[in-house]
Amino acid sequence: MIRGVVLDLAGVVYEGDHVLPGALEAIAELREAGLPIRFVTNTTTKTKQALLARLNAFGLDMTDDELFTPGQAALQWLADHDASPVLLVHPNLEEEFADIPARGTRAVVVGDAGDAFTYANMNQAFRALIDGASFLALAKNRIFKSDDGQLSLDAGAFVTALEYACGEDAIVLGKPSPDFFDAALESMDCAPEDAVMVGDDAESDVAGALKAGLSNAVLVRTGKYRDGDEDRFDPPPTAVADDLAGAVAWILVHS
Repeated sequence: MIRGVVLDLAGVVYEGDHVLPGALEAIAELREAGLPIRFVTNTTTKTKQALLARLNAFGLDMTDDELFTPGQAALQWLADHDASPVLLVHPNLEEEFADIPARGTRAVVVGDAGDAFTYANMNQAFRALIDGASFLALAKNRIFKSDDGQLSLDAGAFVTALEYACGEDAIVLGKPSPDFFDAALESMDCAPEDAVMVGDDAESDVAGALKAGLSNAVLVRTGKYRDGDEDRFDPPPTAVADDLAGAVAWILVHS
């Protein structure tokens, strides 16, 4: 029995500047059925508050505690480890870390920096890493779907380049990190075996959730989905749906 729902956002609920058809109605069905929802995203080009404001402008009526972002996870990691950040992130995200005081240790934080992925910035991060800084990746996705409707290179390639150069694996804070999924589940008091993940990324969303212990994961054929994704990664999705409305119909049958 499904007792809690974890939803990806970009490519599942919205794309660019518009909500996907039927998404708001599907979320309303979950709420009417009494199923708690947590929204988890690997989007790292906006602060949590800016993203929350944008989503609520779409009509989602989402609360702060329903939204989980890698930036939020990074802030918690830095506090727990008494570390200050060396940032290689999108300029819009820098303000999320602006109030962190100087601390005893440092951690390189890499997100989707976009045009800020210059040689100079990559080399600055590399030098901090070989000087002993910890290595945090907000996410390690391969691709994302841009606002122009085309697939684009995501932060994963740049994280992997730094891993190769410094000989150290990054600590991934967003999906598919089990800790990221666990935080969302714990916040709604839902055991992994009673939860379902819905996403458009067969690797990070679906296989990641299943590897993290969730019993169910539904892949939707929207967003970054490409033909054959359901057979491309292991473990495969529990179910495949055309869109969020189809995924919610499957969830309600199994709740």
